[in-house]
Amino acid sequence: MPRAARGKRKPVALVTGASAGLGVEFARQLSKRGHRLVLAARRKERLEELARELGNARAVAIDLSKSNAAAKLMADIEANGETVDLLVNNAGFGLIGRFTKLDAKRERQMIDLNVGTLTDLCRAVAPQMIERKSGAILNVASTAAFQPGPKMAVYFATKAFVLSLSEALHEELKPHGIKVSCLCPGPTRTEFGEVAGFGGNNMFDRLAMNAAEVVETGLKGLDANRAVVVTGWLNKIGAASTRFAPRSVVRKIAGSIKY
Repeated sequence: MPRAARGKRKPVALVTGASAGLGVEFARQLSKRGHRLVLAARRKERLEELARELGNARAVAIDLSKSNAAAKLMADIEANGETVDLLVNNAGFGLIGRFTKLDAKRERQMIDLNVGTLTDLCRAVAPQMIERKSGAILNVASTAAFQPGPKMAVYFATKAFVLSLSEALHEELKPHGIKVSCLCPGPTRTEFGEVAGFGGNNMFDRLAMNAAEVVETGLKGLDANRAVVVTGWLNKIGAASTRFAPRSVVRKIAGSIKY
């Protein structure tokens, strides 16, 4: 690993989960905006191919669901003379199935990645941003954050955490000149459905937005420092409706969805 550069450090946009789906699109759109990028994900070949395509990116192959992964990633950034000016916490996955039937270790990995590493990375970059009085954090949640999700119980719960944390950080960090937004997409055409276990679902496919549109909406929301960014008018209606319907009704409707 190279020694840390002396003097002023290079500002970078750190994108997690950058080897597929929204992560790839975040990398491409941020590259077009002129950001120098650090791309982090498990799949080394995909990352390196994307870094070569963009030309202003560096790939870091790392499993962010592992213990202490955030510290290892930040140490790598430090050693390369970089500082995180923009953090896109995009890495995450979901699983469909009954809570007691899903693999317990896999469910815990979901919590460690979707919640643990995301929180660790926010905690790692925020003090430096406060010191500089600038920076931005975009956390990717989901419309799942707005209600409980029978048959995807842990996934929905992780995204509710991301939404709550992001809104709190938005208020805490705003006086320091730091932008924090939570992007809440609905169904999106990525590999997410296949990993979760409902690839090919007709309703999901009909409602799904394309990744480029979702990312563009998220980045515009961050530019405007909007605390919560929900993509698509149908998703906006759905998210808003959960505030007015009784919780008993909301969870029954969520539980009736056929994945």
